[in-house]
Amino acid sequence: MFLEVHVIQNFALSNLNRDDTGAPKTCDFGGARRARISSQCLKRAVRTYFREEEVLPAADLGYRTKLLKRALQERLDKLGAGDSAEPLAGAVIAQLGLGVKKDKTEYLLFVGAREVDVLAAFAMEHREAVAKAERGGKDKDLQTRILEALDGGGAVDLALFGRMIADKPEKNVDAAVQVAHAFSTHAVATEFDFYSAVDDLQREDDEAGAGAGMLGTTLYNSSCYYRYANLNAGQLGVNLGRYRDRAAEAVRAFLKGAIHAVPTGKQTGSAAQNPPALVMVTVRDKGLWSLANAFVKPIRARADEDVVLLSAEAMVDHFARLSSLYGTEGIRYAGLATYLDLTHLRAPVEVAASMVELVDRSAGALAAAQEWS
Repeated sequence: MFLEVHVIQNFALSNLNRDDTGAPKTCDFGGARRARISSQCLKRAVRTYFREEEVLPAADLGYRTKLLKRALQERLDKLGAGDSAEPLAGAVIAQLGLGVKKDKTEYLLFVGAREVDVLAAFAMEHREAVAKAERGGKDKDLQTRILEALDGGGAVDLALFGRMIADKPEKNVDAAVQVAHAFSTHAVATEFDFYSAVDDLQREDDEAGAGAGMLGTTLYNSSCYYRYANLNAGQLGVNLGRYRDRAAEAVRAFLKGAIHAVPTGKQTGSAAQNPPALVMVTVRDKGLWSLANAFVKPIRARADEDVVLLSAEAMVDHFARLSSLYGTEGIRYAGLATYLDLTHLRAPVEVAASMVELVDRSAGALAAAQEWS
């Protein structure tokens, strides 16, 4: 069973996701240059939203970090390990077979909060064996028992977005969610903003004169984006393992994050806090449909037209065309919420009065069709 999310979202002047030159990311689609926000950026925004908005308890979330040793040491301190906290933390990581340089793992690890707690508790309970193994080299039996702690720990974000541990592929988690790069529904050109910063204490009679204390340029655009993501409910249940009773809660959290999370790139200087104009959700047995091809021909709004409305109409119309061509067998629910006036809506889609109602209907439809037991 799958859940799909389609979003039309217009951002004002901004640079939410920049490349290595500082310019907003772009791509070529349909023979035209488009603004782009990477899938990594969007997933990071959702994970941050979970934590900052307390959508889920901290214990149900994870961390992507190189500082696993520090996290273990802090927990061991709280458990009363005292001066042995640091060597015990190092010993556990050594038994995991992870390379460490300057107290950091060689690459980022995605670990659940409960996984770290279990590792620390194990180190305390078996501190002599862990310390002995560290002095005498790797203990295969001990290593196996320590690795058992890396079971995901019920971390919802880890279950949704997966993880890869290069040195321990058996502990990899296949993502339950696919997230597409967002791209503008219309052609776009990157623009430059020349700025100056004034030195408040500089006087006209100073050697530098009364000019600016700093000059520079920033790059930005303003774009209406199409965003798409899907969730494999069966894979989510597998990833949550013994915590799969939290799958329904994870789905609701994912929907809220997909709707409300906004990338943070250069927001201090742009405040592009623009919520989606339209969100459409489908629940289906199979046959995933990205609606990206609704925008192969770039949307071009005339002076009296609204690029956001035109984009929404094109997306919904494309869904109607696909439904007519391929049929709607297997689609358990299709609904949308929007503030736009879609007077000619002809797609087989229910209209929810609010985003809250859309989340309730979508999550309910998936729960009714999917058994996570």
